Amino acid sequence: MKAMILAEVAPLEPDGHPLQLVDLPVPEPGLGEILIRVSACGVCHTELNEIEGRLVPPRLPVVPGHEVVGVVEKPGNDARLFEPGARVGVGWVHHSSGARDENLSPDFRATGKDVNGGYAEYMSVPEQYAYPIPEIFTDEQAAPLLCAGAIGYRALKLAQIKDGNRLGLTGFGGSAHLVLQLVPYLYPNTDVYVFARDESARKFALESGAVWAGDSSAACPALLHAIIDTTPAWKPVVKAMRNLRPGGRLVINAIRKEDNDKDVLLRLDYSEHLWREKEIKSVANITWWDIREFLDIAAAIPIKPTTESYPLEEANKALLELKFKPVKGAKVLLL
Repeated sequence: MKAMILAEVAPLEPDGHPLQLVDLPVPEPGLGEILIRVSACGVCHTELNEIEGRLVPPRLPVVPGHEVVGVVEKPGNDARLFEPGARVGVGWVHHSSGARDENLSPDFRATGKDVNGGYAEYMSVPEQYAYPIPEIFTDEQAAPLLCAGAIGYRALKLAQIKDGNRLGLTGFGGSAHLVLQLVPYLYPNTDVYVFARDESARKFALESGAVWAGDSSAACPALLHAIIDTTPAWKPVVKAMRNLRPGGRLVINAIRKEDNDKDVLLRLDYSEHLWREKEIKSVANITWWDIREFLDIAAAIPIKPTTESYPLEEANKALLELKFKPVKGAKVLLL
């Protein structure tokens, strides 16, 4: 089978080729697993963390990719949930403890990091961590829902807002543009304010329903009950704390942060940024329940992801554009 592999970690350059196209054996599904013929796989910022060594896979080479959509090719022994031909998706959690806090469990294994993922024609996964894809979504639309959408849903839950509260989104890429569609369904009287460096992203946010959009360092016209940060940088974290109301919560929806602007943390001022019971909450991985719940909600709305597609062989191009160019929506590899 064709697959894109990460063979070594290194800083990503604008003309880089971090992944290699290779031919690998088709995996054989193990006990309780299913073999999936991949049709689409989203491109996530977490892949950049793996490539650049902030989130090092336990062994290399590895096939990245954890927003996977495909059809069941065949079930392994004792796998009974899906028939061949069923359309399914796989997210960041490849397998874990099965407990409600499985995202924090030492048993947690990540798709495309701890085990081979979806940048390939085939992959295998325990059947309980595969999800039926609602018919309303195409393969390309469904792919970003499995991580960007579902982890955005988890971040929104952790924000602990009430209907009518004011919510901020820092960064407006694959996850935030889906959260913006989720909010009116769950909190119809909640206004959303967006902070983004790129002018085209701010325009996209306003077109998508935000009541205001400003630069990442701008002062918001109203203090916010909660802010969800989806950026790889530290500066938006410090700036976001200034825009929170007393008792407000910042949710950092990122597995890793880059070190380029880490020195900005030295400018954190207690009285301006943290005092009056403001708090910071991180998002750690995702659970089976997050993905399953979110897919049902996404289909009911229905959410309409904005996507840009690439063939598998152009995975490096997609990753470089994600790293170095403004992003509108989500990037998806089609096989």
